[in-house]
Amino acid sequence: MQYKVLAQQEFAHAHYKIVPIRYEDRIAIMQWRNEQIYHLRQQKPLTLADQENYFTNVVSGLFEQEQPNQILFSYLENDQCIGYGGLVHINWNDQHAEISFIMDTALEQEAFSEHWTIYLSLIEKVAFGALKLHKIFTYAFDVRPHLYPVLEAAGFKKEAVLKDHCFFNNQFKNVIIHAKYQTAFELRRAVPADVDVTFNWATDAVVRRYALSQNAIAFDDHKAWFASKISNEQVFYYLAFVDHEPIGSIRFDVLADEVVISYLIDPKHHGKGWGKKILEEGMIQFDSDAHTAPVVGIVKTDNVASLKIFRDLHFREERIDDNTVKFTRR
Repeated sequence: MQYKVLAQQEFAHAHYKIVPIRYEDRIAIMQWRNEQIYHLRQQKPLTLADQENYFTNVVSGLFEQEQPNQILFSYLENDQCIGYGGLVHINWNDQHAEISFIMDTALEQEAFSEHWTIYLSLIEKVAFGALKLHKIFTYAFDVRPHLYPVLEAAGFKKEAVLKDHCFFNNQFKNVIIHAKYQTAFELRRAVPADVDVTFNWATDAVVRRYALSQNAIAFDDHKAWFASKISNEQVFYYLAFVDHEPIGSIRFDVLADEVVISYLIDPKHHGKGWGKKILEEGMIQFDSDAHTAPVVGIVKTDNVASLKIFRDLHFREERIDDNTVKFTRR
């Protein structure tokens, strides 16, 4: 089945993808919902008859609607369904929708963050890229606090707390709402799913030309390096997006007495002013994390564009040798 409202039906990352919800996955979905009923707006366990009725009388009608109130997907790993979700309570006039997602219960403990991160990146392509919505949000009973860091790492901001808004295990619980908006430019923290795009940038011939180290980079080495950076509390690594397309990265490595900047722009986006933008916004983001050590950037003298950017942003300049310049700002 295909959604009439979508020109593109499948959205993929590596060996994961979301596809229009499949009838064949209905039993597994029912089982997961019943196992995880505690965090769902579901009053009682579903029966086979309930699920059959839902797919026959509700889901089947979504595919031909011009503006369905929900768009549901099966979440696949190598074509095997391991979760499902979508955009629900879609408000086409105000251009916003709630995000829904549930994974195979067996994956919850060991791979919760991984799958939520991948799924969010895919559903954003639907919401912001395909549907051009203005806002997406999560509506979560405050019973899974481990969800919030995943959302915030993906660029969602806590927007509201609805106090005592649900009744769970004979107690009233809050509802936490996180939201993300369609914007032209965005910085978010790097996540494991970014390893491929960062490797492509790091090994691009144009990018390598201005890198301080000219050593060849193997993917396995990059993967290990990348994992060490994003897990290090003294490293602040961000990716930049324009219209939700990754265009570059900026990293702040906190050392004993200074913070070292490294940034790059995807060569196909060179010459558009994004270098200055990523450095400006990166500095703002980094300052918000309350670090006061001087920030420095090391630039090769033949990297004319970066020299100009640091100078325009009023970094203090110091020549190290014939080939490199050090820029510093407190």
